Amino acid sequence: QAAKKKKKPSCFGYPLSIFFIVINEFCERFSYYGMRAVLVLYFKFFLHWDDNLSTAIYHTFVALCYLTPILGAIIADSWLGKFKTIISLSIVYTIGQAIMAVSSINDLTDYNRDGIPDNIPLHIGLSMIGLILIAFGTGGIKPCVSAFGGDQFEEEQEKQRNRFFSLFYLSVNAGSLLSTIITPILRGEECGIHTKQQCYPLAFGVPAALMAVSLMVFILGSKMYKKAHPQGNIMLQVSKCIGFAVKNRFQHRRKQFPKREHWLDWASEKYDKRLITQTKMVLRVLFLYIPLPMFWALFDQQGSRWTLQATTMDGNFGAIQIQPDQMQTVNPILIVVMVPIVDAVVYPLIKKCHFNFTPLRKITVGMFLASLAFVAAALVQVQIDKTLPNFPKEGQSQIKVINLGTDVAKVDIGPGVENMSVESLMHIFIFRKHATFSSLFFNVPFSLLLFQCNNNRLELRYVEDIQPNTVHMAWQIPQYFIMTCGEVVFSVTGLAFSYSQAPSNMKSVLQAGWLLTVAVGNIIVLIVAGASKLSEQVNRHYSLQRSVSARDKGKQACEHEPDVYAQDPQALQRA
Repeated sequence: QAAKKKKKPSCFGYPLSIFFIVINEFCERFSYYGMRAVLVLYFKFFLHWDDNLSTAIYHTFVALCYLTPILGAIIADSWLGKFKTIISLSIVYTIGQAIMAVSSINDLTDYNRDGIPDNIPLHIGLSMIGLILIAFGTGGIKPCVSAFGGDQFEEEQEKQRNRFFSLFYLSVNAGSLLSTIITPILRGEECGIHTKQQCYPLAFGVPAALMAVSLMVFILGSKMYKKAHPQGNIMLQVSKCIGFAVKNRFQHRRKQFPKREHWLDWASEKYDKRLITQTKMVLRVLFLYIPLPMFWALFDQQGSRWTLQATTMDGNFGAIQIQPDQMQTVNPILIVVMVPIVDAVVYPLIKKCHFNFTPLRKITVGMFLASLAFVAAALVQVQIDKTLPNFPKEGQSQIKVINLGTDVAKVDIGPGVENMSVESLMHIFIFRKHATFSSLFFNVPFSLLLFQCNNNRLELRYVEDIQPNTVHMAWQIPQYFIMTCGEVVFSVTGLAFSYSQAPSNMKSVLQAGWLLTVAVGNIIVLIVAGASKLSEQVNRHYSLQRSVSARDKGKQACEHEPDVYAQDPQALQRA
């Protein structure tokens, strides 16, 4: 064995195999965060879902990504082992990313070449299949990769192992930062065969390619890895212990059976005392986790609600135009800057003030800062709402009349006035003698142009219908800063707290419990978004009911009103 250890390839005192693992993690995180950065905008502008549905599906996906690590840990520890689990689920992951890229190809169902997909249900179906595969892939390998990296070190290499985890965490943030910068740029490009559209296929295709690279890099280091055999999953043992205790307690609920000190003691007939004691310790910590999902319910809305908020803001930073989904890069940038500052400056200053800043107090402060960040976001939204146009609600239409003459479908040309019908939005007229001519074009959603030609003189008037976004995206930076402060004191502390409070053989159980709080937080957002949608529907149905009941009362009065659509019957259909 000593000879084998000497022959094992190394670099700067580290096993050479860990560099394959770090590169693999960088590519995988680039793939995941790159796809996730543009996901909510894909829902809104490609699939044409409203904000609530886009938010709900986005957080359903994120929740699934944090529920599946439990499944991945069970598969790795009980059946396949970490190496085979990573390989198998990475293949599933890559297929999911490829399906997402295909689902976003506009020309796939644009049969009439008008720039609009003609089979949206097909795109939705492919997208959902892709997201489910991605969730199982990324979630399944999440608890395996870092643990597999730790397995590559010998027991006496504790210092190198700790540095590896720092390098591993750095690769995660580097992949996240670069992907949230690059993929929105790719999305902003125009591509297509028949019509040029925002390039979602490229924005999803590059992460898919990076995931394939991640898989190949991991396979290349196969011969260098230390591969431990599966030894049984402690989470399954804990779950069975809890289940047996509950079942046994229920069967002995009558008064003639003596009470026991703790309800888990009812598992003593089948499980040893050590496992029961350790399970009690884990449950005490998990009890403290109950309020933690509220933090993640706020934190993960950076990728949904805050990104949607940025779409209504001005992203012009001088020579640079920031895309709405690129604002998410503020968080990883601040994390890289603030983590060393908080550890080296803030915590020592607090300690000098003789304040006992315990882990639970840090977690509480983090949750408070997260709520404060949403107060800042709400203040920004108030200013945005003041500048937004008054759009018609769902199920309603709006008609604006600008310089309307007696007949909107005709143009007068003189001298020798002659009526002409205007069939389309763009016409070319050639006059050989004196003429006075006016025309109206409005083929853009925010403005219209009025051309007037009078005595060989062309006049152009610009009438702005909907103003451009005026609230600058920079106003989102304070809310990102406050949220990142909360993340630093909450997330980093929570991970360390979970590790320190768990028994040596149950650290994976508490880590899984920590990830579970992220999933529950996203489920909370999903419920809130669904309730908001339901509230809108109830209000709409209530308004419709009032309108129907008032219809008969106003019927006779309406018969005497002039028909405002008589001059343009098509306007009635549009309304």
